Amino acid sequence: ALADVAMSGVDYTKADGDTNGRKVTVGAKADVPVDVTGTGTHVALIDATTELLYVTTCASVSLDDTGTVDFGAWDIEIADPV
Repeated sequence: ALADVAMSGVDYTKADGDTNGRKVTVGAKADVPVDVTGTGTHVALIDATTELLYVTTCASVSLDDTGTVDFGAWDIEIADPV
């Protein structure tokens, strides 16, 4: 992990999907300290035991271990079965 931040229940909002199904909006986080210098290309959600729950790509961003990074809000959407 290049950067990590603790999340809680208030950081997630459940709603109907944009076209159908359901979605979870993951709230934005600002000024997250960068732990390791590198290039960020993915965002992952893990639980407290480090079990991987979800991974998605993001715009490539160069990170420096003396800086911070902002994460904008984003959605995980699951369509209704057909």
